[in-house]
Amino acid sequence: MTTAPPATAAPSSDLPASGASRLLHPDPTVRRLARITLLNTVGSGLSLSVGVLFFTRFLGLSAGRLGFALTAAGLCGVLASVPAGRAADRWGSRPVLVALVALTGLGTAGYTLVDGYPAFVALACLVAAADRGSAAVRNALYAEVLPADKRVAGRAYLRVVTNVGLCLGTGVGAIALQVDSRAGYLTAILADAASYLAVAVLFQRLRVPGWSGVAPGAGAEQAVEERPAEGKRRNPALRDGPFLVVTALGSVLALQFAMLEVGVPLWIVQQTDAPRITVAGTLIVNTVLVIAFQVRATRGTEDPVGAARACGRSGLLLAASCLVVGLAHGTPAALAAVVVLAGVALQAVGEVLGQAGTWALSYDLAGERAHGAYQGVFNAGMSAALMIGPAVVSTAVIGHGLAGWAALGALLAGAGLAMGPAVRWARRRGPVPA
Repeated sequence: MTTAPPATAAPSSDLPASGASRLLHPDPTVRRLARITLLNTVGSGLSLSVGVLFFTRFLGLSAGRLGFALTAAGLCGVLASVPAGRAADRWGSRPVLVALVALTGLGTAGYTLVDGYPAFVALACLVAAADRGSAAVRNALYAEVLPADKRVAGRAYLRVVTNVGLCLGTGVGAIALQVDSRAGYLTAILADAASYLAVAVLFQRLRVPGWSGVAPGAGAEQAVEERPAEGKRRNPALRDGPFLVVTALGSVLALQFAMLEVGVPLWIVQQTDAPRITVAGTLIVNTVLVIAFQVRATRGTEDPVGAARACGRSGLLLAASCLVVGLAHGTPAALAAVVVLAGVALQAVGEVLGQAGTWALSYDLAGERAHGAYQGVFNAGMSAALMIGPAVVSTAVIGHGLAGWAALGALLAGAGLAMGPAVRWARRRGPVPA
C-alpha cells in the first residue's frame, strides 16, 4: 500500500521508524479517523459480499423486488443528505454523526429479524437514509477536526484505508459465501451491525478541537450556542448557484463508478470474448491503483483552480478509458482482456484525480460555518449519481457498441472540463451567501 503523505506534511519526529510506521499518516487525528474507517469498512465489505444472496435466498425476495427496494432506499439516501448536513451545522457534526451511525448499525441488525416485504422496504429505506446522511455529516466532521490545508489529503488517505478495509471485509465474507448457510450469513450481517455500533462509540470519543475555528476549551460551547441561530436560516448551499453547478458536474463524473461496477462487467460478459475472470481482474486493478495513487493525486488541488484542473484531466482520462474499453469488442479473448484492463487502469487514474478535485472544491467553495449544509448538498448529488448510474450505463451504453462508450466518454469529459468555468464563476461571486 503506497500511501505516502503529501510533501507539505512532514512526518512527526516522535513516530517510530519501522517500515510499518511509514505507512501511517503523520497526523494523529487522521490516524484515529483511519482506525475508525478501517473498522467500519471491514464490516461493510463483509455485509456487501453476502447481502444480495441473503436477501434473495433466505428472505425469499425476487430480483425484481430486491431491485425496487434498493432503488427506493437509494432515493431515501439522496433525500436524507441535505437535512443531515443542516442538522450537523445546528447541533454539531459529532453528536449527529454518532446518532446516525448508531441508527445504521441497529437497522443493519434488523435485517436478521425482518419478516415480510413491506417491512424490508421500510428498513432498507431507514438504513440507507441513516447511512447516506452519516456520509454527509462525516465529511463535515473532517472540516472541523482537520486544518483547511490538510482536509483533502486526509480524505485521500482515508479513502485508501476504505479500499483496504473493503478488501479485507470481502475476503472474510468469502468464507461465509463458501459455508453458504443461513447462520453464516446472519453472522456476517450482525458483525457489520456491531462494527457500526463500535464506530459510533469511537466517534463519540473523538476529540473535536473546536467549531467554526474556535480554539479548544470553552470555545466549543460558544460555537454550539451559535448553531441554533444559524440553523433557522435557509440552506445557504441551495442558494449558491456556482456550488450547485459544481455539485452537478461532480455527480456526472461520479457516473464512472457505475461504469466500473456495472458497465464494464456487463460489457465483458455480453459483448466481448474476454474470460469472465476478467471481471474480477478489473476490480483488482482499480483497487490497487486507487490505493497506490489516491494520496498523490491530491497534490496540486490546494486551490480551486488547481482542483478544477484535476477534474478536467479526470474527465479526459475517463473519456479515454471509455474508448479503450469499447475497443475490446470483436477482438480475440486474450487481447480483449488486456484491452479492458488497460481501460480500467485509465479509469482508476481518472478516478483518483476526479475524487481529489471534487473533494477540494466541496470544501473550498463552502462557507466555513456551514460545512454541514454544503457537504449535505454535495453528498446528495453524489448519492443521486450512484442511484441512477447503473440504469444510465446499462441502457445507454451496453448494447450500443463503441458509439455508446464514446457518448459516455464525451459526457464525462464535458463535465470535467466544465469545472474550470464553474470555478471561475464561483471566484467572481465573492463570499458565499450568508
